[in-house]
Amino acid sequence: MTPRERFLAAANWQTVDRPPIWLMRQAGRYLPEYRKLKTQHDFITMVRTPELATEVTLQPLRRFPLDAAIIFSDILVIPEALGQGYHFRDQGGVGMDYLLDTKAKIEALDNTKITENLKYVADALTMARNKLGEDTALLGFCGSPWTLACYMIEGGSAKDFIKIKQLAWEQPKILELLMQKLTDAIVEYLHMQIDAGADALQIFDSWASICPSTAYEAWSLRWIHHIIEELKERVPVILYAKGVPQKIPELMQTGAKIISLDWSVNLREVRRYTIRHRQTVQGNLDPAVLTTTPEITRREAQRVLYEAGNRPGFIFNLGHGMMPSAKIECVDALMELVTG
Repeated sequence: MTPRERFLAAANWQTVDRPPIWLMRQAGRYLPEYRKLKTQHDFITMVRTPELATEVTLQPLRRFPLDAAIIFSDILVIPEALGQGYHFRDQGGVGMDYLLDTKAKIEALDNTKITENLKYVADALTMARNKLGEDTALLGFCGSPWTLACYMIEGGSAKDFIKIKQLAWEQPKILELLMQKLTDAIVEYLHMQIDAGADALQIFDSWASICPSTAYEAWSLRWIHHIIEELKERVPVILYAKGVPQKIPELMQTGAKIISLDWSVNLREVRRYTIRHRQTVQGNLDPAVLTTTPEITRREAQRVLYEAGNRPGFIFNLGHGMMPSAKIECVDALMELVTG
């Protein structure tokens, strides 16, 4: 069974010889080869340059026996393609190039040139697909409409995301306008990624926990459900919603083939529920474990495997993105345990 076959079999609730493994944000600053490249090119340049994005995508696979590569990009390429660019603040975090604070600015967002504006992502996927061959799975991704809206309305990273909530409560029709534009853009973007060679797609609802529990369906999940419906099951969709363990049943109803769990979730309890519904899950090792020691990494990874059990429908992953302070020897220990 090739790594690609293993990944797709697990996604479709088939028996595999071992759990497939890939790691969220598996490329990055913990790799010396990435840091070297970063001295020559800034992050956004690497995202926009297919040759560089492909190189960063492939770096982890040269070191580790991963079953899938995830394309190197950023969720904020969608706002940029709509006309609201982004940058990284000197003091840390993301900043949008202007504040999306009026209805007129939202109406001015242009979602008619998504494929044209994001061709560099398609080119990177095609290039990565060609270099990987057919044996390794290739993943694309996007941010959810709600998560993107959080950045766009707040003007970037924020401490409490008050403005997006105020908009949702006080001017729901304006939020609806923004969410519809984002949803349409994302659907086109994800179809483009599939056409370019993606075997599966992950939707990151990273700011799911910002939503009040009673509003999560209206503000976020219904848009995700629409996106997945519009993809018409062309490839498996992974849904990652951070900080909402109480919403697992609702996440499963979006049509996502795989539910990705953060490290706060009790994997054993979730598996009891998802196995009954033949729902694949992925997760959920705390990424901070990879900053400790190989011994601790092996112990904690073994615990995740034990809690996942030996039934089909499980993909090993982190409960969030790889940390820059992760240690290569810990990643080696993780790979040895899961793939050995």
